[in-house]
Formats: sequence, C-alpha cells, structure tokens
Amino acid sequence: MTWTLQILARLLLTSATLTSWVLLSPILFLLLALTYQAGRHRRADGRLDGEPLFQGDTRPPCTIVIPNWNGLDLLQRYLQSVIEACDFDLGDEIIIVDNASTDGSVAWLRATCLQARVLALDSNLGFGGGSNAGIQAATNPIVVLLNSDMRVDRDFLAPLIQPFREADVFAVAAQIQFSDSAKRREESGLTYARMRGGRLELGHQVESIPEGVQPCFYPGGGSSAFNRRMLIALGGFDHIFRPFYLEDTDLGFEAWRRGWRVVFQPASVVFHEHRGTIGKHFTPGYINSIVAKNRLLFQWKHLHSTWPVVQSIAGVTADILNSCFVSADADHRVTSAALFHALKQLPETLASRYGSARHARRADTEALALHQPDVYFDHYGSPVPVDRKLRVLFVSPYPLYPPRHGGAVLITQSLDYMRAYCEVHLVVVLEEEAEREAHQQYAADFASLHLIVRRPASSCGRLGLHPKASREFDLPELRQLLPRLIHDCQIDVLQLEYTQMAQYARRYQRILTALFEHDVYFQTVGRRIFTRGAASGAKTILEYFRALRFELKAVQQMDYIQVCTQDNAQLLRAYLPHMDSRIDANLRAGIQLSAYPFSPSARLPATLLFVGNFRHTPNREGLRWLIDHVMPAVVATDPEIRLRIVGANCDQIALPMPTPNWLDVVGEVAQVQPYLNECTLFVCPVLTGSGVRVKLLEAYASGTPVVSTSVGAEGLSENDGPLCALGDSPAAFASAILQLLKNPDEAAKLARKAREFVEANWDAEANARRVEQRYRELLAIKLQKLRER
Repeated sequence: MTWTLQILARLLLTSATLTSWVLLSPILFLLLALTYQAGRHRRADGRLDGEPLFQGDTRPPCTIVIPNWNGLDLLQRYLQSVIEACDFDLGDEIIIVDNASTDGSVAWLRATCLQARVLALDSNLGFGGGSNAGIQAATNPIVVLLNSDMRVDRDFLAPLIQPFREADVFAVAAQIQFSDSAKRREESGLTYARMRGGRLELGHQVESIPEGVQPCFYPGGGSSAFNRRMLIALGGFDHIFRPFYLEDTDLGFEAWRRGWRVVFQPASVVFHEHRGTIGKHFTPGYINSIVAKNRLLFQWKHLHSTWPVVQSIAGVTADILNSCFVSADADHRVTSAALFHALKQLPETLASRYGSARHARRADTEALALHQPDVYFDHYGSPVPVDRKLRVLFVSPYPLYPPRHGGAVLITQSLDYMRAYCEVHLVVVLEEEAEREAHQQYAADFASLHLIVRRPASSCGRLGLHPKASREFDLPELRQLLPRLIHDCQIDVLQLEYTQMAQYARRYQRILTALFEHDVYFQTVGRRIFTRGAASGAKTILEYFRALRFELKAVQQMDYIQVCTQDNAQLLRAYLPHMDSRIDANLRAGIQLSAYPFSPSARLPATLLFVGNFRHTPNREGLRWLIDHVMPAVVATDPEIRLRIVGANCDQIALPMPTPNWLDVVGEVAQVQPYLNECTLFVCPVLTGSGVRVKLLEAYASGTPVVSTSVGAEGLSENDGPLCALGDSPAAFASAILQLLKNPDEAAKLARKAREFVEANWDAEANARRVEQRYRELLAIKLQKLRER
C-alpha cells in the first residue's frame, strides 16, 4: 500500500510540474531572448587585454587564496605543503578566507600559521563568496585558488604561472590527482563540456593525459591560477550559483566568450581528497539537486542561439518525464525541486545574462567549442611556412599492411610518395588486435603512427538515421584521438579516406579537411538495388536512403573532395551544385608503376584471373555471376579455359558443389604481381559498387588484357579509345573473353593502350606532388579568406 501511494504521489508531482513547465517555457524563452538582445544593444566597449603578466625568467609573485569552512582537520594536514611551495622573499602570500567556522580554524591559524593572512568573515558566504573576498584582498597580479583539502607539490607554482606569458590567458588549471592513489580517478583538471540532448555535460579527461599546455573548458575553482585583473573584471564568482558547484564553470565560459583563454598545465600537480569538505556536510541527494539547479542556471545565463535554447527547454521536459520512473540523482537530471529552485533565481539569472551579453565577444556555440584541442589549434595556431613540409593527418578506416584490398593498395603506394613531400601522421583502424604487429613494423616510416581496433560490427546499433557503413566506424576513441593529434602535431591537413570517415570532419577556418571518396557510397547501394530489383529487400532500400542523407550532409563539411571518376564528380555535383569547386576528379591517388613491370608476352594459355577481397559484397556477387552465368558459355566453347581466383577471404565465396574442374581457387597471396604477369586475361565481373577498381589499374600496369563490365571499368575505360573489352550481359561478357583469346594482337593492343593510360594518369609519385601543391593552394585560399574577415 505504501509503495502504491509513493508511485501515485510521484505521478501527481510530475504531472503538476510538467503542466507548469509547459506553460512557463514559452515565457522563459521570450525572457531569455529579450534579455540577451537588450545586453547586445547596450554592448560594452573595449576589451581587457594588456601586456603579459611577465616575460623574463623570474615569475611574478602570486597570492594563494584558500576558502575554509569548518575544515580545521584538512588545514592541519595540507596547509604546510602550500607554505613550503611559496617563495615569500619573491612576494608570494597566502590568504585563508574563513567562512564563519565553528571548529576553531581561525584560532589555530592565527596561533600556528604566521605565514598566512587570515580573513575571518562574519557569515558563511559559500565557496564563491569566500573566494571573492580573498580575490579582492589579494595584492599580487596572479591569484591561485586552492581547496582546503588540497596538497600540492613543492614546485607546482612555477609551471602553473608559466602560461601567463601570453596576454590573453585568463586562467591555468593544475593537474589534479587523488591523495589516495587507490581511488578511481574522477578528475584531472583537463575539463571539457558539451551540450547533448539539451543538457550541459561536464567532465574531466582522466585517461591518457597529454603532455604540454592544453586548452580546457573551465579552471577548477580549487586548483587553478587566475589573472586577477581579468577575474575582477568578470565580477569574480557569480552569486547565482550558491551555495556551490558550477561557479568555476561559469567563469571559464565567460572568459572564452570574452576572447580570453583557459588552459591546463599537466606539469603542475596537486592532490585532492575528493569532496573533502562539501561531502562531509551535505547529503549526496542535496548535492545532486544543487548541481542540477546550477546547470539550468548556467544554460539560462549563457545560451542564446535559438536551437540550443530550444534543446535545453526540451531537455528539461524530458528530465521531468523521466523523473517519474527513474531517480535523477545519479546523473544530475532536473527534478521538480531543482526546477522550482532555479525558477526562484530567474530574476537574478536574467540580470547576470544581461551583463554577460554586454561583454561577450564570441557566440555561445563558438565559445563552447574553443576548448576542444583541434578547434583551439585552428584558432590560435600559426599559418604554414612556405619552407616547411605540410603536416598531414591521414586516417584510414581499414588495415593497410599487408594491403589485402584495392583501396589498401592505392593508399599504401600513394603514402610511399606522400611521405617524401609531407610530414605524414597515420591513423589506421584495425579489425582485430592481431593486425597491430604488422603495422608497427612501418612506424618508423611516418612522423607518428596510431592504431585503433574497431569494435565488432554486431555491437553497433541498428536504429537511427545513420547508415551501417558509418555506424560501424563511429568510434569514441577515434573521436577523442583526432582532435588531440591535430593540436599536438600541429596538423595542416586532415585527410580522411572513404565516405564513412566523413563523420569525423568539421569546418575549420585554417586547417584543410580533405576526403578521398574511393566510392560514392549511396551510389554503390543504389546500384545494388538496381541489379537485384525486388530481391534487394527493405533493409537495402532503407540503407540507401540513410546513405544518401548521411553522405550529402557529411561531405559538405569538407574543403576538398577527391573522387576517382568524372561520373562520381557529376553525381555529387548534381546533388550539391554549390560544392562544384570543392569536388575534384582530376587529382587522384595512384600506384607505384615500378612495382608492376609491363610484361605482355610469355603467359599461360587460356587462363583467366579475378582478384579481390571477398569480404566486399560487389566482389562476391560479381564472382557468383561470372561462375553461374558466364563461365558455362565460355567453357562450352573452349573446355581448356581456366579461371583462377586470388584474394583474401575466399572462404566467404559460395562456390558451386562439386567445384568445376575449370575453377582454381588460390586464396590470399603475398604478392599478386606474379599472377597478373602469367594469366592470359584479367576479368572484372563487378556489377555493383562505385569508384575505380584498383585491380584493373594493376592489370593495366602489368600489361594484362582486361574484360570487364561497365561498372567494373568505371573511370578506366573509353578515354581516347577502348582500354579493355566490355560486356554487361552474360552473353556479351563471354563473347568478349572468347574474342580476346582468339585475337591476341587485339588483346596486346588494348594492353599497351591501358599501360599508357596508367602512366599518364595514375602514377603515384606524380600525383603525390600534384596533391601536395593543391593542398598548399587551398590552404593559402583559406588563410586569405580568414584575413579578409
């Protein structure tokens, strides 16, 4: 009975809260919009920038401010480490701000800590109010705020102060570690923020802490140094976030919006007993309620773009509904109580919003993104010097070594020459851990090599609007790695291979983002539907529309799109005519011609060869079509003809049983060139897919005559005359095979023509030079546009 009454009470409370919120939210939206516009209309003039706080080898003196409330035991344990870290001869000072403690903290401090100045308040002003009092009392240009439960390294101040050599640095966060190393690390000082589903998500990067100074979203209020002049200009900690939490987050965002920087210094280390003060005096439920309330106030104070505000309001609605069924305490979701207390503070929050809007120099979305490493480097990095190699971050979604499919052949041979003209940082997504060793052998060939093992495809969600191809490569570790590499390696060009990797692109103002579409994915799926007809199934049709939506949206983030064929270029331009200048079918990757000696003679008689990786659906389908519908007609005319199958994953081929005596399945080989050099004809029975078949390029370069479908020879036929024999029906394909076998002179003529075509258009070395030159041209154009703003 009690349980039933609790459920009923929760339903009634949720219903009342939801009804009130639905009525109030349009009014809130209007108030937020009017307040922001009023602030922008009365925009404050000027910008608080000046000289760096110091430029020489000797750091300036700093003031360490420690707020305290009934934390005598913590001061007794940790204050001595702070005293030992100070250089009082230089002018350092320590101010302990006591928030009306009742545990004897003031008496102990005055009796035993003569190096510290005690500022005893008559009432408890909370963390923010106490800190503000200490900031006002400080006499030095840099203020370091520490929690009373913080132990510091003896030399933590020197690296913490070093970034203030830059005039626009507002705050520097120290690296936080726990006093108890056995505790699970929950904070580091390297903070981040993002809006997701209308909710502000905050956190610390706790794994793989990078070296060197890094941008962060906000400076921890108990472990950071501040430019005192800037801090006072912001008004210190905003009182609306009383009694605790998110005051420092608000300061960091205000600084970013005013054009200042917040950075993280991993060389400065402090040790924190997590929630050593707040956790002792308040229940977890109360703390979580305050966090939820303050996150709402943060969003109401700072968000002004229409869509983020709408998402925020919708997020509150979702949280209220969710609170009827699930406790909101665990993840700080908005409850009825949190919403009520936030609305009580709405008038003062609107006043803070007005003041923030007056001084803001950046939009909310821009300020929210600037702490991300890649965006930070894009904004603050230097232009590419003419005499320096381009730094290219090259991302492949598939294993490259050994190259087991055409795309890998194209990439690895192009990389061999790109390394000569560019500083290449290579990221490869592996399919299994066992592939790591083979790639590590090539680590010395690149400026850096980074390997990520992709999770099994079965773990990818099947719901949503994203196609299977992109879902399989949506890797959280890659989303974290790429921005960090762009920042740490000072990347000029982000080059993404294959359409599915376009999800990792973003529009930069200075960094060039390039995509090499080995095939147009939605065209590949569309051709599969056209070939199979009604047998395609609803899943394939749904994948087509998902692919169309994803690809046309994703490629618009690119500065430069390389496609393999003019047909691919025309297709994209038809859908995206405004991107005509960004789509290029003339600059390609290539193959290493010296690896394919031209040998048109001395071949095995009547031997056909098909090469492919048979995990690739177009290869499996094409081979099945060849075996079932073409080869019977061929061997009926000439029983001596043989078909060889070479490539990885031959176990995925559905072979006829019993296996015909004219079929020879070789499987995966270390080098395909010997087979290309000895067969009579190369066949490419591919019916679906898009882009260039590298297998044809290899056959062309080797002097092997080719018979292909039109799809298989896309971009590699009918240049200044036929390069191969074509056949799109079983009868036509079989006839083309028999015709070339009967006329070796005609076959040799095609082979010579094809080799000349490859030499003129697909030489990896020449194309690498042209791509590097094009990248420099595009970077110069971006820089010029940036200067004209």
